[in-house]
Amino acid sequence: MRNAALVLGIIGGLIAMVIGFFGYGYTEIVRANADVGEVFGTFDNEALVRTASFLAPLLAIAGGAMARIRALWGGGLLLVATALMYFAFGFGVFTMFPIGFCLLGGVLALAAGKPDEPKAHF
Repeated sequence: MRNAALVLGIIGGLIAMVIGFFGYGYTEIVRANADVGEVFGTFDNEALVRTASFLAPLLAIAGGAMARIRALWGGGLLLVATALMYFAFGFGVFTMFPIGFCLLGGVLALAAGKPDEPKAHF
């Protein structure tokens, strides 16, 4: 389950990175040219979209990478990335796969059979 969480987290993070590029880029275009926003519409919360465009892929890739050794932390990061993507972009045709991959990877990492070895985290 940890290996599946690793793969799902990294793939979900890479797809989320592409969505993040477009989300952040669109907010920049609308900021520079208000006419584009009038024609195609704007985001309700631009700051949330910009933050999620950067943090969600970062957290998903980091969570996937941590899932083999620190499953609890990796699963938590994957679930936070899922929530960020859902609240910033919603659930649609382009976001369903990264949201689904990160959600499933997070659940698998949290449900991993053997517990983490007791080590100091710092």
